Amino acid sequence: MSSRSRTNQLLYQAELLVTIPPGDDEHAAARQMALEESALALFELALSSLLREVTEHARLDEQRWHVLLAQDGPALAELQRLRDLKEQPESWLNWLTIQLERLHSSDGAACRSVRNSAMIAVGSYVALRQQLLENLLAAKREISALRETSMEW
Repeated sequence: MSSRSRTNQLLYQAELLVTIPPGDDEHAAARQMALEESALALFELALSSLLREVTEHARLDEQRWHVLLAQDGPALAELQRLRDLKEQPESWLNWLTIQLERLHSSDGAACRSVRNSAMIAVGSYVALRQQLLENLLAAKREISALRETSMEW
């Protein structure tokens, strides 16, 4: 399988997980958290696959996304474009790297939704599931544009 196919496959699988209904039994909250964190882990694998895809011509020794997207990482146009994107607070890549740090922490990225009728609702809260879906779609659009630019080289 090519790097491009693998990236597409991982993005598709992450999207599938995000859209699976968690059910309404006593395990629904735990199932939802498992689906969200699984999708996030697949999103991380897709990012790694994308980085391999756009840097395969450079034959880099290091392939970890932390290293490739660091400000002092390899000087490649595709990586610099992604670094710039990562620095934009509203970008999918900025969101993803923050969520991946949470995923790898002891707290994890998913959290139980609070269902307490006595609590005041916060209007700006967006479930991780919805954020994942929105950022997966944004990533797919950006990856398509990045591939076009990469192919021009």
